[in-house]
Order: sequence, then C-alpha cells, then structure tokens
Amino acid sequence: MKLKVKKSITRRWLINSFGVMVLILLLVEIAALLIVRNYYYSSVRQYLASKMNIITSAVTRYYENNDINYNSEVRSLVETFDDKDKIELMAINKTGKVTVSSSGFSPGSEGNLSDYEEAKNTNVDSLFKTFKLATTGEKVMSYTVMIGKSGSEYSAMRMVTSMENINLQMYFIFAAISIAILGILIVIFLSGISFVRSIVTPISEITETAKQFATGDFSKRVKYNGSDELGELCGSVNYMADELSNAEKIKNEFISQVSHELRTPLTAIKGWSETMETIDNRETFIKGMRVITSETERLSQMVEELLDFSRIQDGRLQLSKDIIDILAELGETVLIYKERAKALNITLNYYEPEMLPFVYGDKNRLRQVFINIVDNAIKYSDAGDVVSVEAFEDERGIVISISDTGIGINKEDLPKVKTKFFKANHTRRGSGIGLAVANEIISLHGGSLDINSEEGVGTTVVIVLPVASQSSSKEARDSNVNVNIFSSEDERNDIQNEQSN
Repeated sequence: MKLKVKKSITRRWLINSFGVMVLILLLVEIAALLIVRNYYYSSVRQYLASKMNIITSAVTRYYENNDINYNSEVRSLVETFDDKDKIELMAINKTGKVTVSSSGFSPGSEGNLSDYEEAKNTNVDSLFKTFKLATTGEKVMSYTVMIGKSGSEYSAMRMVTSMENINLQMYFIFAAISIAILGILIVIFLSGISFVRSIVTPISEITETAKQFATGDFSKRVKYNGSDELGELCGSVNYMADELSNAEKIKNEFISQVSHELRTPLTAIKGWSETMETIDNRETFIKGMRVITSETERLSQMVEELLDFSRIQDGRLQLSKDIIDILAELGETVLIYKERAKALNITLNYYEPEMLPFVYGDKNRLRQVFINIVDNAIKYSDAGDVVSVEAFEDERGIVISISDTGIGINKEDLPKVKTKFFKANHTRRGSGIGLAVANEIISLHGGSLDINSEEGVGTTVVIVLPVASQSSSKEARDSNVNVNIFSSEDERNDIQNEQSN
C-alpha cells in the first residue's frame, strides 16, 4: 500500500507538473530557435539585398552610358566582385544560362536555377530562395534580380551564399539552449522529487500509524517537524491518537467502574437473600428487604442510564413534551433527597420562588436531570457540607442552580466532566455517564448545562431552560387534540365491532 501511494503521487506530479514544465520549456526552445533562425536568415537576406543593390545600380549605369561596352563592363563587374570569398555573383543571359560567375567556374553542371525560373515565370523583379545543392548537399541561399534590358544579353543577376556557417552557429545556439533547459529540468526534477518525497514520507507514516490505530494500538506517533499544512495534519493525527488513547482508557475505566458498581448491589442482594432464607427475625427480615429494594432501585437507575446513553448514541432518545411546572419537578427532587442528605449530615437548602413561567418539556426527563445533579452534589460532599438548590428567572430564561461545598473538580478534569465515560473522582460511586445524559437531555430542550467548580471549594451546576412560548403551548394543545381524536376513533371502532357481532 505504501509503494502504491508513493507511485501514484509521484506519477501525478510527473504528469501534471513536471510534464507540463517540460512541454513549456520545449515550446520556449522551439520558439527561441525559430526567432534566432529568422534573425540570421533575415540578416543574410538584408546583406545580399544591399550588395545586390550596388551591383544592379552599377549595371544600370553601364546600360545608360553609351560610351562603354555594356556586356564587357558587366562581365568585369562580376569577375572583380569584392565579396567573392563569401558570395558567388552570377550573370544569367536571355536563355537562362550563367555566362559569367565571380568564382570563375560555370555552375552549369549544377543546373539548379529554380529560383531564376520561378522569378521569370511569376514575373517578379526579385526572389530569395533557400535550398540544398544536389551534388554536395550544402545548404545555400540565392537572390535573383531580373535586369532585362533591351539589347543586352543579360536578363538577371544572381547571388548565392552558403548557409553552412549560419547553420553551424545555430546548432551551437541550439546546443547551448538545450543544455540550459536540461539543467533547468534536472534542477526542477530533483527539487520536485525532494518535495514529493517530503509529502509522501509523512503520508506513508500516517497510513501506517492509522493501520496501527485500527488494531487498537494508539502508542505510535507521526514524526514531522514542519509547520506547514502537512505538519498540522500530522499534529492532528497525533492529537487524535492522544484523544483515542484517552477515550480507550476512559472506556476501560468505565467498564471496570460499571462492573464494580453492578457487583456491589448484586453482592448485597445475594447476601441478604441468602441471609433471609435462614432467619426468623422479622426486624432483620424488614432490614434485608429494605436493602434489597434500595440496591434494586440503584441497579435499575444504572441500567436506565446505560439505556439512555445508548439511545443518545443512536439518536433514538425521544422526548414527550408538554407544558409543565418546573418547580413541581424540582421540588419533588429535593423532597426525594431531603432525608438522605439529613442521614449523611449534609444540609440541603431549597430556595423556591413563589412562581415561575411554564416550561415546554418532558417532565420525566427533566426530573431525571435534577435527580442526577442533586445526587452528584450529595455524592461528592462530605458530612457538614451544604447543597443549595435555587430557581429563578432572568433574561436567559428559567435558571436552576444546584451548588455544593464538596470536594470540587480540578481544572484539568473540568472540561471533560460532560464527556461520555469520564469520571473525575474514582473514589465515589457512579458510572460516569450521568452528566453526559443530562447534558444531552437539556440540549434537546434547547437549554444549556454549565459547570463551574474549584477543587476543595465546591461545584455549581447552572441549568438554563427556555420559557414556554405561545407556539409551544399551541403545539401541546394540538398534541392533546390528536390524542382525543385517536381515542374517539378507537371507541367508534369498538362500537362498530360490537354492532357487527
């Protein structure tokens, strides 16, 4: 898998980036060569044209001067041409034959006067042409100018120069450009491969680390010292490993804690059941039944918490909302724990207002939240501590504050107390999911649950619930109407069945 990832990324870089760069540089090289070729060939044409202008001007003067022999002067002009070492000058007669050449040799054997024939057939005054000599393969450029004068045996003047030196110079330029482009490509390739490798290596390590995570081993970490996006990704993977490791640890502790919490009441129930089979003392029997009932309720509460948590995880937790008096539910919760707090020498104060607006919610679920919070406040308090319950209304809505002067929560654990499976203090009973369930229930009611705590000072839980709106009241009334309609239909069906029978 590792090699496949590296190969795929490298191939994509070679095609998408390096390949495009190679194509661009090749196009640049071709364009540069065309520009250089055009420049040199244009320079040769200009040079030939300037020389030919001098020649044709002289020929014109000879033709207009009746005191001299025109044909003889033209021949002398060709034979004494100054640039004969670079350019061959020819005079072509009316029949298309070269009668005199500056080289002293007749090019008749060459027979390549296609430029002259083309200029003659197309009726143009002058013509440039580049071609290769059939005998030597040498590339040359010719320039033919028609000078047809009446009474003159010459019809055209022609210049021919070799392009071999020009082409050789262009080859050197081509080689230099090619070497420069090759050097650029090598640098781009090496730097690109290094860059791709700097990406592929951490990705491969992330892949291997993820595979290790999949097996449940969260000990491995990705090593990357960069501060770019890849470094951020590696940091996120390492952070995820830390969180997964902590979650795994919390889950294991939760399982251990739940097992212990389940074992304790089961042991008590079993022990008292066995004891009650062998005793006749009614007082001891009643005490044993009380213990069994208490521990059974405790088991039931724990199982219900686990079921609620499972429903929350699956999104199956449903609320049966109605317009409710929140003070009634809160007062009932305080009443439930009044005797227990007194038995533990903990003061439970309830500051009940005369009246509060109604709340649109599920009274059973909200009572479950209040019971959980008050139970935690008493559970994490010692003898002599004070638990206070207060309800009031402010701009946020209905506020329920439950505070204690118990052991408190340290700063490191405080942000995690509403996390599933987390339990800040393992010396006190509890499964560690009660607050997670309570927080979810309050969220489903559109409210908030905030916890403020200081270790050794105490904890305050603030629950905020929205006041029931007119739309909520209408929704509750509509729900009641629907129930009545269903009841009427059921009754009608029963009557019809009785009549049919």
